[in-house]
Amino acid sequence: MDTRNIADERLGHPRSLKAFRTAKTLVVGYLGLSVLTLIAVALLRDHPAIVNAAVWIRAVAVVASAALMLFFAVRTAKGRGRSYHRLRLVSAIMVVAIVLIIVLPGAFPVWLKIEQGVCGLILLGVVLVVNGKPMRSVFAA
Repeated sequence: MDTRNIADERLGHPRSLKAFRTAKTLVVGYLGLSVLTLIAVALLRDHPAIVNAAVWIRAVAVVASAALMLFFAVRTAKGRGRSYHRLRLVSAIMVVAIVLIIVLPGAFPVWLKIEQGVCGLILLGVVLVVNGKPMRSVFAA
């Protein structure tokens, strides 16, 4: 039996396709919110009480990670196992980083913590989808 046909069959299964679509949609939402936040940071740059250096660094890093996650999500939907593992890893790491930003006192203003909370909820959805049975079964060894 050809293992490639089995992999193609799993990749094209309706549950798998739905999981890929959901993951990509969530990542696109995360990227969109991150870009809007970066635009807001740029527009508010002259207000140091609202935007400081830490906010700039975080906003740029989040947009970069979101773009990378979208790249991984698109390649995952094409059956790329390494991209799938990277998507799982990066989404989980970003959720942990967001939790730390929210709970630790420091350089981040409340508005950014709220925005990061929304991003965290979106990414939690990504984590749940990419670790769910339909997607795991596609990439099972």
